[in-house]
Amino acid sequence: MPPRETGFALCIDNRRADDLEIRKVYRVLPDKPAAATGYVRVIDESGDDYLYPSNYFVFVELPQKAKRVWTGRRAPAKRLTSSNKPLQRSRTRVARAGR
Repeated sequence: MPPRETGFALCIDNRRADDLEIRKVYRVLPDKPAAATGYVRVIDESGDDYLYPSNYFVFVELPQKAKRVWTGRRAPAKRLTSSNKPLQRSRTRVARAGR
């Protein structure tokens, strides 16, 4: 993983790492010194970033749309037109039990 940019990694091992879930994708932050020693800086389940052994992960490339959702940056919403009418109350009544 190039240390110059943020990336994503799939967790494949979580020995002694209770804040990681196997088969979950995590956001990886750049950290050259950590990478030089075989570690990666990951934002884990606690929401904080910690160093984990790099062999706990497989680095993945996400589609642009998934990256935007993950990082909270969304593309401008397109206004959709709909032929649906607003919901209206039904005129039928349901018989109550016991009556």
